[in-house]
Amino acid sequence: MSTLHNYLTRIETTVHRRSDIHAHDFVTVARSRIIGYVTGRLIFYDGSFLDVNKVVAFLDYRIKKLSYSYHYQRGDQVVFRYDNAPHFPGLPNFPHHEHIGDKVEGCAPPDWVEVLKEIDSILYPASK
Repeated sequence: MSTLHNYLTRIETTVHRRSDIHAHDFVTVARSRIIGYVTGRLIFYDGSFLDVNKVVAFLDYRIKKLSYSYHYQRGDQVVFRYDNAPHFPGLPNFPHHEHIGDKVEGCAPPDWVEVLKEIDSILYPASK
């Protein structure tokens, strides 16, 4: 069993274990032993959603994100979007960046689990 297979299986397992998430056209596919992709929409209990599109490769014994976009939206409002489209060359960590409202900031490439934790902090704020 390849590391790519394990990576894709962990993503599927995470989604299917969450009772507050409905997966819509959400698929993980290994196109070969080294290239895979994840695409689809995750709909949360409040109707907000995360669109995921990423292509990954198993290179040098690790997973490398070749392209990715995590787009989280509530109603008509985009809350955030992370991607690595090369359209902001002046930002730190180019091409990795985050859109927050009208702002765009350079960032480290986010991990899948970090994106879900960010959404959880919005949906389930700690009680004061």
